[in-house]
Amino acid sequence: MIDWNLGDILDAIEPAMPRDAPALIHGDRIITWPEMSSHSNNIARALRQRAKNGAKVAFYMRNRPEYGELMAACFKGRLTHVNINYRYRPEEVFYIFDDSDSEVIVYSSEFRDCILELKDRLKKVHTFVEIGDPSEIAPFARSYETLAGEGDGSALGIERSPDDLLFIYTGGTTGMPKGVMWRHDDMRKAQLDAQKLLGTVPQTLEENVALIKNEGPGRRTLSSCPLMHGTGFITAIGALMSGGAIVTLSDPSFDAEELWQTVDKHKVESIAIVGDAFAKPMLRTLDEHPGRWDTKSLVSIISSGVMWSKEVKAGLCRHIPQVVLMDSFGASEGLGYGLSITTAQGGTNTAKFGIGEFCDVFDENDQKVEPGSGVPGFIARKGAIPKGYYKDPEKSAKTFRTIDGVRYSIPGDWCQVEADGSLILLGRGSVCINTAGEKVYPEEVEEVLKTHPAIGDALVVGVPNEKWGQAVTAVVHLNHDVPFEEQAIKDHVRGQLAGYKTPKAVHPTKTPLRASNGKADYATAKAIAERLTVAT
Repeated sequence: MIDWNLGDILDAIEPAMPRDAPALIHGDRIITWPEMSSHSNNIARALRQRAKNGAKVAFYMRNRPEYGELMAACFKGRLTHVNINYRYRPEEVFYIFDDSDSEVIVYSSEFRDCILELKDRLKKVHTFVEIGDPSEIAPFARSYETLAGEGDGSALGIERSPDDLLFIYTGGTTGMPKGVMWRHDDMRKAQLDAQKLLGTVPQTLEENVALIKNEGPGRRTLSSCPLMHGTGFITAIGALMSGGAIVTLSDPSFDAEELWQTVDKHKVESIAIVGDAFAKPMLRTLDEHPGRWDTKSLVSIISSGVMWSKEVKAGLCRHIPQVVLMDSFGASEGLGYGLSITTAQGGTNTAKFGIGEFCDVFDENDQKVEPGSGVPGFIARKGAIPKGYYKDPEKSAKTFRTIDGVRYSIPGDWCQVEADGSLILLGRGSVCINTAGEKVYPEEVEEVLKTHPAIGDALVVGVPNEKWGQAVTAVVHLNHDVPFEEQAIKDHVRGQLAGYKTPKAVHPTKTPLRASNGKADYATAKAIAERLTVAT
């Protein structure tokens, strides 16, 4: 297989795309492949007049077509993507701008006030580009629409490198956000490694183009989560590299009705979600409106990042019998740790995965875990993995380790290896609870809690306790139509897990427990648990 560059792939496939093939769909806005090609080439050329190879470009916007165009522009222009969480407060946003050494900030006009607040402190930034009405652009900024329309739209004709970078800033579970550095070549190879399980993958640029010419454009993929998060961004890359379309929702908050309406209207073929936080409202909406939307175009739903429960998968298959549900075990620090597939004919239990081709499981002494031994271990991915964290050699050394001469990406997820070689995911080691000398992985308890009829969602944390060191404590969202009985919930867990894993307390709350991408907010859950524990 050749060394890949994402800009080279786009240059190769764009001429092969049908003139009317959509590349970006957002509500009623449809940007065709020729339009995206022209816009992204113009933007890349304009930015390269102001920035050198490798310069960091911060993306400060919600889901919208400009995100996809700017992605393509950065790949083609040898510029480095930096994702900004638009839900952050100004000081948090400043941290990413500063830590990433961003030289260019492209922002939507709704975030102008934040830019104005920070502008004088952003000494490394030399170019601001605003997305919005060209007649109302801030005086210090360039108009995105103007840059996209200036020029002849032709390809840049520059030599690129497989070592060109893209960044994915990830908050993780502790500490400040860190920029995961991916080489273009590693990102593409990691995605192709995962696709091998589903069919033939291209080995060269020529094969990449031939697949599109022979089989037509790639899938229309709806990213229900924000593109500024790893799952959405990586999914969007995959869509573009296959000649498909990135489909996004126009409502700033996730709306399951809009999702199904979009699937119907635009004949979406694949959906990317982040576990039950998205899948549950999707299923609930289908249950409430059976047959309302045409979902026959849908081929797959892919989830990554958090647990996706077996019961919800089964419910989706009832409504969409042809769909293949793929639960992908991955992280911003690595792809393809494991995969679980469910269809209308059946699937695996929650948190059970087939191990990835390039993965190993090690115990705490860096010895490979024997299948069926019952020994917990951490999952490690070799091969196509990131370079490390930007400007953080200490954290890089902890996550990207060499074992027996092989370099691995080890994001911290623990699991058990069954006798058949499959994985049972236990959870992230950084949130592991130590109670009376026993280790409890929160996700294992959370999945059992969520099978109780009174509970819609749950997070489990350790609260300091004089007797146990840490007390296993659950913070839950309740289903409105079922009464809350704390002891009954504890008994439900005790009936399925060891006694020491049973929560010592279950605290209902209406406070959001997850970020917009569906990831667990353990810091908030712990603060709630500690406050309510003291109160009681």
